[in-house]
Order: sequence, then structure tokens, then C-alpha cells
Amino acid sequence: MDSISCPFPFQQYPHVLLAHGGGGKLMQQLIEKMFTVAFGPKPATGLHDSTVLNLPTSKIAFTTDSFVVRPLFFPGGDIGTLAVNGTVNDLAMSGARPLYLSLGFILEEGLEMESLWRIVRSIKTTADAAGVKIVTGDTKVVDRGKGDGIYINTSGIGVIEHGLSIVPSSVKAGDVILINGDVGRHGIAVMASREGLDFETTIESDCAPLNDIVSLLIKAGIDVHCMRDLTRGGLASALNEIVQDVSRTIQVSEAAVPVREEVASACAIMGFDPLYVANEGRFIAFVPEDQSSRALEIMRRHPAGQGACRIGEVLADSRPVVTLTSYIGASRILDMISGQQLPRIC
Repeated sequence: MDSISCPFPFQQYPHVLLAHGGGGKLMQQLIEKMFTVAFGPKPATGLHDSTVLNLPTSKIAFTTDSFVVRPLFFPGGDIGTLAVNGTVNDLAMSGARPLYLSLGFILEEGLEMESLWRIVRSIKTTADAAGVKIVTGDTKVVDRGKGDGIYINTSGIGVIEHGLSIVPSSVKAGDVILINGDVGRHGIAVMASREGLDFETTIESDCAPLNDIVSLLIKAGIDVHCMRDLTRGGLASALNEIVQDVSRTIQVSEAAVPVREEVASACAIMGFDPLYVANEGRFIAFVPEDQSSRALEIMRRHPAGQGACRIGEVLADSRPVVTLTSYIGASRILDMISGQQLPRIC
């Protein structure tokens, strides 16, 4: 699918107008000649205020999220891929099989229609790859200068087809913490693109769907106690969020956490700690010690888990704290970040 196959009249309307969100003919044209073309044919019953879904089970996972990023396009993805994968991954962290997504577009007057079509096309491609359908949506247009081109709000529904309780309270002393790959690439890719920074190697976002690799773990019978995707605040923040519900000490080895050399160098130049930098294709899983080796084998067979490794464990100590063993063997508390390290990265 490319811009030539889109029947929207780009030459007549090269930029988004306020009228494209006004509920009249231009809005209908945008919906029918761009969104409906990308996301599927109009239902036989016509477009309606809501959609009716048939779910194969009564136990579902439901999530919602909003996405803002500048620039809209960055190495390894764009705001469209970010919106789909971010929502899919939130569902996957509950062990759910994602099925349906909603999309709410907040468009800024003046946004290039070609850019909007490029984002819509990315959403469609990413949704197809993740095995989810866009089933409902909404469009609003704000005045020029009142938005960063486009904001996207999503909601997602997935079905839970297993008996596991994948929540922080399921974490036990002795659990091993696994990660599916290197950290920090998404945040640095966005920052470098935004600031026009040139490195010897282009750093690409790790943005990717995680539902397939999670499904492999569950279907293999791995007793997954908890999972968390490492988005805003990175690995350190995710661990701190979990430890508050666990009331156990989590110990992580700095040397075990994979960080690519180019990301580490970029972080050193810009004064960032890669453990706090956002990711969009990374997650941690808490599993029993006796299942950790098998879990790693399963993860490493998947493209999203080729760099999977063990980074820490849950101790019997009842203090709700994350400790980091440094490269030189010293131990320090890995606390929640104070303030904001990277603005508008997800």
C-alpha cells in the first residue's frame, strides 16, 4: 500500500484543515478516502458510533494509551508504529492475545496530508504484523500551533486464554528476572533525530510488538509470574514500579544488562543513564529459577528475543527496594527517576 493507491485528493487538500474535523463533507472524505481505505472496508451495516465485537472468551484485558513524540518520524519507526506496538505490548504484559484496537487522532491544522497517510500506512502495516484489527476510531482537528502535528490515543482489547495470574503480586522470592534484549535504543534514537545529532552508526528504535514472544513463553508452560514493558523511565523505573507491590528486594547486575556500545557512548555524551532511557520493544519477565534456562532458550529463538539474558533476581529481603551491583562490585540503590529525562519519546 502506497500513496498512489490512496484515493484521497492530496493535490486539492495538501494539508489538514480545521474542516477535516468538523463533521461535514471534508471529514467524511478523510474517513472514507484515507482511513477506511487503510483499515478495512466499511461495514455492511454502515459506519456507526460504536462497533460490536464477538470475543472468544469472557476474560479479557483492556488498556488505553496516548502517544506524543517529536519528531513524528525517527529511525526505526514513527508515531504510528509506536501507537500500535505500545498498545499491543501493554496487553501482552498481562499475557493477553491482542485482538482489537481503537484509534483517536488529534490532528493539528496544517499537518501535511502525505505525512498523515504515511502514518496511517505504518499503523496498518504494524497492526497486520501484530495480528490486531483497527475496529473503531475518532478524528479531531485543533488550531495551528496547538499540537505537535498529531497525537494518537488508543485503546486495546485482548483475550486471556490461560490460567496464569501475571501481576506484580505474583512475584516470589527466588524469581529470576529476564530481559529480551538491549536497552536504551528508542529514547536515544528519538533524541538524536530530534536534535540532529550524527553518530558513526545510526541508532534505530527497538519499537516492535511483543505479543508473539510472550505467547511462546506461555504456550511452553513457563510459569510467568510478572512482566513489564520498559517504556517511559526505562528498566529502572519498571523495576521500581514492580517492587512497590512485591515488598521484596530486587537485585540487578549492571554488567548483565545489555547496552549497545553506540547507545552507551551516546548516553555518555548527553549525560543520560541507559537504565532510565525509554524502550519500545523490551520487556522483563519474572520466572522461577528452575524454569529460567528454558525460558531463555524460548525467547532467544524469537527475533524479538535474540539478545535475551538474565539480569537479576528477587531476594527474600522484605525491603521494597531495587539494588544495582555495579561493574566494580559495589552495590547502590537504583531509585525511581526524579523529574523527566527525555521529553516526548512515547
